[in-house]
Amino acid sequence: METRMPLLTTNTLVLLGLAAGISLVMMAATVVQLVTKKSGWIDTLWTFAVGAGGIAATLLPAEGANDTRRLVVGVLVAVWALRLGLHIASRTHSGEDDPRYAAIQKEHPKDWPVYLFGMLQAQALAAFVLVLAVRYAAINPAPFPALLDILGVVILVIALIGEGVADAQVKAFGKAHKGAVANTGLWKYSRHPNYFFEWLSWCGWALIALSQPFGWLALLAPIQMYILLVHVSGIPPLEKHMLATRGDKFRAYQARTNAFFPGRPKKEKL
Repeated sequence: METRMPLLTTNTLVLLGLAAGISLVMMAATVVQLVTKKSGWIDTLWTFAVGAGGIAATLLPAEGANDTRRLVVGVLVAVWALRLGLHIASRTHSGEDDPRYAAIQKEHPKDWPVYLFGMLQAQALAAFVLVLAVRYAAINPAPFPALLDILGVVILVIALIGEGVADAQVKAFGKAHKGAVANTGLWKYSRHPNYFFEWLSWCGWALIALSQPFGWLALLAPIQMYILLVHVSGIPPLEKHMLATRGDKFRAYQARTNAFFPGRPKKEKL
């Protein structure tokens, strides 16, 4: 008797379940923002959703996958999610909020709940792309550690440390210089070093995945993050807010400091 292959494998169904779960988390984030009026909880929930989805994706069985690589990838994504998620949660709990969402809300005063829902579902889709990148990194069957593994892990560690340092520096600067523009430490070389290191971390996972046949798909993660951070929901609304609240101080900072990639500050014109 002829047997038919199932249309969807167990792993595929689990991945689809993860996508649905992330979507539900971002639905909850919509409600939380509307009730608390604190947008920081959105990014907190999003980060933990990506982290939980990434860990689950590393645990799914895959033929030929190297268990050591799966463990390393799982630990790294857990460290990433805990550091970033707890940082955002602590900042939000202390009363600070993410000005990006306030800037976006001002542009949608009448349809904000509907617009927020759609925006956060788009974030859920973006989160699933990142989870798939972690999955591709984890199931790479090549012997571990290969050169790309070493490069990827080194980049990830640098990115995790760099983003943590950038967050600590801007927090300390804000406490010492109320209303000023952070321009010391890593912030002297990039207006958004935290965003740069966040993007860099996804380059690390893509490198770990790259040597397998479909590993190139993991490159969608850093490409997506660059577009979102630089052109969509990261730099544009945040800098619009900074210009509105800091004015000429921030314009001068813009003139001498790279927006994203770190570089030597430009000399100010006399």
